[in-house]
Amino acid sequence: MKIINFSKQKTICKNAALADTAISRMVGLLGRKTIAPDEGLIITHCRSIHMFFMKFAIDVIFTDKNNKVLGLVKNIKPFCMSPYFFKARNAIELFPGTIEKTTTAIGDKIIFED
Repeated sequence: MKIINFSKQKTICKNAALADTAISRMVGLLGRKTIAPDEGLIITHCRSIHMFFMKFAIDVIFTDKNNKVLGLVKNIKPFCMSPYFFKARNAIELFPGTIEKTTTAIGDKIIFED
């Protein structure tokens, strides 16, 4: 799946997976050694993430039910926790530096394309 910042007309990532089951949401990126610059993971029903036992840093975009950006966490490191975004519906985990590279900001509209 492709993730696009519709507000900025920029591609955020070209190859995103969907974690929409209890198990896939719990596992997320655990067990991986890295994430590629064009990869992402969309975790549904997610208001916060933890980086316990992760091996690499990531960027995270939190969106509401309308895919509007509510929160941004840049370069979150292993064994850290993100802030809790009460109105978030999804967390999009990305290669570090993606938020800055795509100039994604609070309030931007995100769209997903198959």
